[in-house]
Amino acid sequence: MLAPPSHRMAWPLALAATAAVMAAVLLAMGRLPVCECGTVKLWHGAVNSAENSQHIADWYMPSHVVHGLLFYGLFRWVAPRASLGARAVMAALLEAAWEIAENTPAVINRYREATAALGYSGDSVVNSLADLGFMLAGFAIAARLPWWATLLFGLALELLALAVIRDNLTLNVLMLLWPVPAIRDWQAALPG
Repeated sequence: MLAPPSHRMAWPLALAATAAVMAAVLLAMGRLPVCECGTVKLWHGAVNSAENSQHIADWYMPSHVVHGLLFYGLFRWVAPRASLGARAVMAALLEAAWEIAENTPAVINRYREATAALGYSGDSVVNSLADLGFMLAGFAIAARLPWWATLLFGLALELLALAVIRDNLTLNVLMLLWPVPAIRDWQAALPG
């Protein structure tokens, strides 16, 4: 008979289970496991292309790191007595829920209607799994940095993405909830 996992092993197993269930749900929703192009790239930097959000990393990766920074603060506040591992699992569950919601037809269509992402078709499963990993990296960074360094790091990531692709987590949320035509036009004018 197998012994139950120790408390130290419980949260890594819960993180792995979260990733596996998220991937299974995305596959059941009809999401492609990898890019339709048939390859998996470590980095794909062309935002206005059919391969955006199809590979391991892209210019939306900083937004997922920022998710981790924010989720660390959120769960430190709402569950201060929970272990770091338990809070990481809570953050992973929240990120997995977002990855599933983000890939529903309703949200994909909202991106197309409200943002400059006219050709957005959702994420591949490998991209969603990588996004979950980038969120966990952000969570781990926030757990080790003082709050002010975490804040500066998050701002730097937001400004970097804004400068390079005219988009970031802040604008993404704004444009999904309350689209601003002037921002959409500015984003759509991105060369390349």
